[in-house]
Amino acid sequence: MAVHSKMSSSRRAAAAALGAGACALAGTSFVTPQAAQAPQAVRQSLGDATLRESRSVSSSSFSTVAGVASMVGLAAVAGLGQHRSAKAPKQHRVVSVQARGGEEDTRGCIPLEELRNTDVDKVGGKSASLGEMISQLSDVGVPVPGGFSTTSFAYKEFLDKGGINEFINDKLSDESIYEDVDKLMKVGKEIRDKIMDTPFQPNFEEELKSEWERVSGGDEKFTFAVRSSATAEDLPDASFAGQQETYLNVMGYADMKEKVHLVFASLFTDRAISYRHDRGFEHEKVQLCATCQKMVRSETGSAGVMFSLDTESGFKDVVFVTSAYGLGETVVGGTVNPDEWYVFKPTLAEGKKSIISRTMGSKLVKMVYKKGGGSETIDTSGEERESWSASDEEVNALAEMAVKIEKHYGRPMDIEWARDGDDGKLYIVQARPETVASQKKVGVIEEYKMLEKGGETVAEGRAVGKRIGSGKVNILTSIDQMSEFNQGEVLVADMTDPDWEPIMKKAGAIITNRGGRTCHAAIIARELGIPAIVGCGDATEKVKKGDPVTVSCAEGDTGFIYKGELKFERNVQDLGELPEVGLKIMMNVGNPETAFSFGQLPNEGIGLARLEFVINNAIGVHPKALLNYDTLDAETKALVDDRMRGYASPKEFYINKIAEGVATLAASVYPKRIIVRLSDFKSNEYKSLIGGEQYEPDEENPMIGFRGCGRYTDPFFEECFAMELEAVKIVRGEMGLKNVEIMIPFVRTLDMAKDVNEVLEKNGLKRGEDGLKVNMMAELPSNVFLAEEFLEYFDGFSIGSNDLTQLTLGLDRDSGLVAQYFDERNPAVMKGLETLIKAAKAKGKYVGICGQGPSDHPDLAKWLMDQGIDSVSLNPDSVIPTWQFLSK
Repeated sequence: MAVHSKMSSSRRAAAAALGAGACALAGTSFVTPQAAQAPQAVRQSLGDATLRESRSVSSSSFSTVAGVASMVGLAAVAGLGQHRSAKAPKQHRVVSVQARGGEEDTRGCIPLEELRNTDVDKVGGKSASLGEMISQLSDVGVPVPGGFSTTSFAYKEFLDKGGINEFINDKLSDESIYEDVDKLMKVGKEIRDKIMDTPFQPNFEEELKSEWERVSGGDEKFTFAVRSSATAEDLPDASFAGQQETYLNVMGYADMKEKVHLVFASLFTDRAISYRHDRGFEHEKVQLCATCQKMVRSETGSAGVMFSLDTESGFKDVVFVTSAYGLGETVVGGTVNPDEWYVFKPTLAEGKKSIISRTMGSKLVKMVYKKGGGSETIDTSGEERESWSASDEEVNALAEMAVKIEKHYGRPMDIEWARDGDDGKLYIVQARPETVASQKKVGVIEEYKMLEKGGETVAEGRAVGKRIGSGKVNILTSIDQMSEFNQGEVLVADMTDPDWEPIMKKAGAIITNRGGRTCHAAIIARELGIPAIVGCGDATEKVKKGDPVTVSCAEGDTGFIYKGELKFERNVQDLGELPEVGLKIMMNVGNPETAFSFGQLPNEGIGLARLEFVINNAIGVHPKALLNYDTLDAETKALVDDRMRGYASPKEFYINKIAEGVATLAASVYPKRIIVRLSDFKSNEYKSLIGGEQYEPDEENPMIGFRGCGRYTDPFFEECFAMELEAVKIVRGEMGLKNVEIMIPFVRTLDMAKDVNEVLEKNGLKRGEDGLKVNMMAELPSNVFLAEEFLEYFDGFSIGSNDLTQLTLGLDRDSGLVAQYFDERNPAVMKGLETLIKAAKAKGKYVGICGQGPSDHPDLAKWLMDQGIDSVSLNPDSVIPTWQFLSK
């Protein structure tokens, strides 16, 4: 039996690399072994359970086999090519009492298919969770590759018999190492070297080799993923994400043994020591096991991470899926900006088109197998960068798996997945509880808000969290510079990984060039409560060391880095129980990026969703320019091409982006109603869109010019409006979000009201059909004077008190010269409001208000409630104060 000698220089270098987060990878191909017969003692312990061997089938397919019978087979495998038979493993130490709940299990390795989630103390969180999924979820369509796990018993025995425990306890008893990064790095390296210098016990090596032979069939080219599995990881309130090591494409027994040894040492990486100490976990009470799992060939496919809730807001009705080409470590480690999707769970369950949002990442690199062993990161091709790394069908299939896993565990989950490039199938390779968004206290609202605006935007990227931070910039290019970082500085780096945790906790904010919102660094930033902006691309070039900056993650999915330390505020409210009031309080929300956060406020739906917000932010191109794409000049065409990456045609881009925006807004309050106001750009606003200069007139007063309903019924805009309606039709029909109603703005005349209904019907959106409600925005004096007549064409009024005030009082609200006269509580305006409410009530139709007035003036909201209005739609930051005011 081979026994380790003193550590070689190459192995010592590998151990040292653990402190810097390096992953040594090896190998290229894999095949599936034949399952070996279980040891006699195990078979006797199983009673009459049927034991069966897995069959050898085609070269690249996995499937999971559940239950006790799979204890001796390859639980997650349906075969991967021809292979030589495995030798029957030798009989080793077995548990003193096999039954769960009996005496200590003294095995050094246990097949994953024998494990359950209750075995965390035996094999750590990762291995226990994989075993749970293999045995309990394979029959419902959650395929998990099989393998085995080393045990906590083996780890403890290794430390005890190797004389390592006392050495570790002595080194970690010095409290000063937790404040001095240089000391921490020195102590961590000494402990890792001690572990790597100590050989495994012969009986453990014998079991390790036996399990390797069982799973690999003795094939030296069979590849594994070797990951850490700690007895204190993947807990509901602490992820331990990335704190120990992962090794991919591990080939051959010698390589396997080496990587298991390195995994054992990785319990004492600098980041892991710091993480446990900061969270109050005693080092001596955490054991580390190695999960040895069959490798999925995602190097020629794709891989990623998904969460069964929105990680930023905690919104629980979506699955958030990320993906990039190649091995999944680029997504997990934050070295790539991945593609992202949101899938809406309620409509997924109904079999509807459930992807409500998608964002294409840059995907500049991918990790692949290296020729002759190991792995490397290479540039992706232009075609890969311009393509989605997962299809809609795959995203839906992944979301279905996430829902099943979440349902089984009874809590939101953080899940890693991979698509095998050989067989094209999807596999789950890890699942653990989500530890941040799901732990937020219900009924407590924390809000950060910028008090100063107009600061220069230095850079932007993907926001992590909803907070704001500020400080002086410190740009680090390596973790070797950790001692140069001071408390409260803004950490700026090309990328960070969990090795940086000792300084991340000191940062006022974190900014990186690379990474997505599901990478390890983002997870740690959320746990630490630190605002982070990832995937900026060029932040290290745009910000300067020593410059003061403000990092805002409180303005939607996009995070902004502003020049200077700007003023902001933080408000925390414990809502308690809000009483019912005499009307429905709805919200004005037009930005899909903020919808999931606002949707968790107490509300009765969205009373005003401005479609122009979606068009401006998600599309940014004039619809006429898209319809006439072939006639655009080269410069404009290049701008449009950059916007519509990932979409087959300009028209598809426009329709689908509107549909996604509306669907996201609708999902945030589902099944409560959302009233979508169709586009109401003025001509000067349309002109500011890409290509708009070619199509828009110069108007002296665009506020009362070519806008709203007047555009919808004009031949010039007919095809553009048809695309809007097609998007709404998709949302209500294919996507099943029937809570969407529409609102027509700026209806000047009764003829316009009649004509727009005909246009709607022509485009497949007939009022009253399939429950569709069409409301009118009552905002003109003509709407007040002919209120009852207008209601013949609509299901109700949404009163736009801003424009009604402006046009009733003859004001230009954009002019500072007359701004002092603008008041929605003016008697003339209130008379108009009263008339509109009475007319709607008389006809038994809906009437609500969605102007600025009730948000600014709770007393106006109270007056409207007394008039019998059905709803007030408020800016989200006014919802709670107004609710509290009305309940007094």
